[in-house]
Amino acid sequence: MSVNSSAAVTIDVPRGLAGVVVTDTEVGDVRGLEGFYHYRQYSAVELAQTRGFEDVWYLLVHGELPDAAQRAAFTDETTALRSLPDEVRAALPAVAAASGGSGPLAGMRTALSLLGSAKGFRPLYDIDAGARRRDALVATAAVPTLLTALYRLERGLEPVEPRGDLPFAANYLYMLTGSEPDAARARAIERYLISTIDHGFNASTFTARVIASTGADVAACLVGAVGALSGPLHGGAPSRALDTLDAIGTPDRIDPWIRERVLAGDRIMGFGHAVYRTEDPRSRMLREVAQSFGGPRVEFAVGVERQVEAILAELKPGRELHTNVEFYAGVVMELCRLPREMFTPTFAAARVVGWSANILEQAEDRKIIRPVARYVGPGAPVAVPAAA
Repeated sequence: MSVNSSAAVTIDVPRGLAGVVVTDTEVGDVRGLEGFYHYRQYSAVELAQTRGFEDVWYLLVHGELPDAAQRAAFTDETTALRSLPDEVRAALPAVAAASGGSGPLAGMRTALSLLGSAKGFRPLYDIDAGARRRDALVATAAVPTLLTALYRLERGLEPVEPRGDLPFAANYLYMLTGSEPDAARARAIERYLISTIDHGFNASTFTARVIASTGADVAACLVGAVGALSGPLHGGAPSRALDTLDAIGTPDRIDPWIRERVLAGDRIMGFGHAVYRTEDPRSRMLREVAQSFGGPRVEFAVGVERQVEAILAELKPGRELHTNVEFYAGVVMELCRLPREMFTPTFAAARVVGWSANILEQAEDRKIIRPVARYVGPGAPVAVPAAA
């Protein structure tokens, strides 16, 4: 500890706040040493294996899984929120054109702001829990519609209006492609979406909570979270992990390609995690999803995983480096015919549920998150020189 003249006592913490507990939460947790994570009181992987997306969304909002009547009511409520306000829909072509090909995630930052204004979102500080919940559901339900519309508009295609008779994941694929997906692909994407709803205090979730702590509206919190997710070290990795498979190309190239990069100190995208010291449970589940489809691409991915882990164990003994969620997420999304430009946006379509749950929780705490930094620049004060 040290003394700071402006804030009395300060505490030194590790870079990146690694291992620092900043608040209490009931949303979920990641137990990295065990290779386990959960939403509320349930295993996230078990939820992905046994439940639908709407059930898990309800759990994150209400703290319990729904019964049949609650599920039906919640599904009716959220499907009615999928359509966009006229003023937002009218603005999307300009938003897509202005993105300059940078992708729908960039456009969604603007679109979310427009949505918040069109829907009259007010600061979290000024509204009650019911109004906060409403705003969170409005934004979450609209995100898949915004993302798919922006993607299609960037390619000169008309947006596809949402369908109220399709579950969340199937509707997302329908709006993206214009065709109703087969059951196997819809369920594979649903399992992926459920598995990525929340994952502790990652960078985007923390960003959302910092903004929520200021009392800003839901749209502002989500815009900040999307900005954090867009970084390649956070949500931008699934397509990069797939690029690794493409760069290796054939089984005989795995060993030399990986050895060269490990010895050069390069990061192998799709391997290693900031929290897990065992196999990433999301990767294990998504490997099973990929293997249910089968085919040469999946066999090659499994072969790369095994050989990379063996080489890393040899060259970096004592370090646990396994595939993370991005490795097989890319494979699964490719198998389900999602374009690579939509990998990270698809991640966002799921994570918005976790962001919203964290925003609602943070809004109950009226204390602003306001850390300090250690100044290491030139000594102050120095006399200001006269203007030349």
